[in-house]
Amino acid sequence: MMSQKEMKKYHEKTIAELSTMLQAGEVTSVELTQYFLNRIKAHDGRLNSFITVTEELALAAAKDADAAIKNGTAGPLTGVPIAHKDIFCTQGVRTSCGSKMLDNFISPYDATVVTKMKQAGVVMLGKTNMDEFAMGSSNETSFYGAVKNPWNTDTVPGGSSGGSAAAVAARLAPAATGTDTGGSIRQPASMCGITGIKPTYGRVSRYGMIAFASSLDQAGPMGQSAHDCALLLNAMAGFDEKDSTCLDMEVPDYTAELDKPLKGLRIGLPKEYFGEGLNVDVEKVIRAALDEYKKLGAELVDIELPNSGLSVPVYYVVAPAECSANLSRFDGVRYGYRCENPVDLMDLYTRSRGEGFGAEVKRRIMVGTYALSSGYYDAYYLKSQQLRHKISDDFKNAFEKVDVIMGPTAPDTAFNIGEKSDDPISMYLSDIYTIAVNLAGLPGMSVPAGFVNGKPVGLQIAGNYFKESQLLNVAHQYQLHTDWHRAIPEAFV
Repeated sequence: MMSQKEMKKYHEKTIAELSTMLQAGEVTSVELTQYFLNRIKAHDGRLNSFITVTEELALAAAKDADAAIKNGTAGPLTGVPIAHKDIFCTQGVRTSCGSKMLDNFISPYDATVVTKMKQAGVVMLGKTNMDEFAMGSSNETSFYGAVKNPWNTDTVPGGSSGGSAAAVAARLAPAATGTDTGGSIRQPASMCGITGIKPTYGRVSRYGMIAFASSLDQAGPMGQSAHDCALLLNAMAGFDEKDSTCLDMEVPDYTAELDKPLKGLRIGLPKEYFGEGLNVDVEKVIRAALDEYKKLGAELVDIELPNSGLSVPVYYVVAPAECSANLSRFDGVRYGYRCENPVDLMDLYTRSRGEGFGAEVKRRIMVGTYALSSGYYDAYYLKSQQLRHKISDDFKNAFEKVDVIMGPTAPDTAFNIGEKSDDPISMYLSDIYTIAVNLAGLPGMSVPAGFVNGKPVGLQIAGNYFKESQLLNVAHQYQLHTDWHRAIPEAFV
């Protein structure tokens, strides 16, 4: 066994490294799980990245994992502790979606992602904080308070998967699950200096993942490295008959092509991603990352995505419209928050929803209901869906010339908590480079590429449909030649 001094290094290890140690008997899952539970106790008071910590369940699962390792039935993820975003239903555990509306909701079943992770032998440390019902870009709309960025606790971690991103960045968990509706895996991954991937729409089951915008939501892994994300995606992806939008396709081994050389790779650079609105220092970091890819044998190709400027207005009609429909089920009758002493049915509905939802959720429900209302449906929702096809066609045309598309994940680094709370438009624009990928249903990821004034910067890599293996390969090769993904905030070393 390792000495106490060496044990303190577990949080510096990737999932791939921890898996090797577990299989070799250098550490047990119980020891590893307790180690990370101790880090959560010691550090999360400064971050607020967890809503629920499931210590007893975690240690019981770790004990089972150790038994599987001992009897030779373990897989590559057996015994590895991770955290789940609190949007995934977890049987017998509170699933709040960051909202007062579901503060008292104990899920009677597991989401498919949670089930698949359990089958892979993963240990759940707890449930991470998030923007309420995944609506936000800063993790400030949570009923449980804002999450703080471990690189600078005065700043936001990004959203809506900010709790997962902050927990991984501070090494309170080796990895975590997230969801991405308009950039909610990639944007917080960028602001917290970790790696995150949003798979092709339909590649990962949405069953048991509380819906925000059903045609956009997609689950994905968040970890230190592309290798870690590949291991996690191997477990998460696959057909699920419980989800009608889940695609019945064979799941490749996402680790199989990680070591493929990049010589001849054609990287598209959209001119729209390098213009007005992009922080000049962020652009320098991205350009330096692109230079690294040139050294690895890749070719940089200038491209255009002419309709990308329409992504934000299109998204903020489509997503609220779908959220308006999805959140109509929270009425105070069947589950979730219920107002006290309602005088009649209308009072029950009105006060339960009015008291249970936060301001941003109410704003989006109102916008969506308006867009779907009689007389406005054709002018707003239908027109947005037509423009959505044009945005998708731009990507289709681009991928006839290039293999992947790169650019900044976000136009700036993490902003201060409260800085944009009263300016929804400015907040929405922080997702300007990520939203188009969701509207088109494409895979995309963010990898750490450097720092500006001590704050992380993420490089976004987008690919064609079902090209997750290629994205992970492209990211992995970059990470073999850089160490940005290894950086840990000084306060959490």
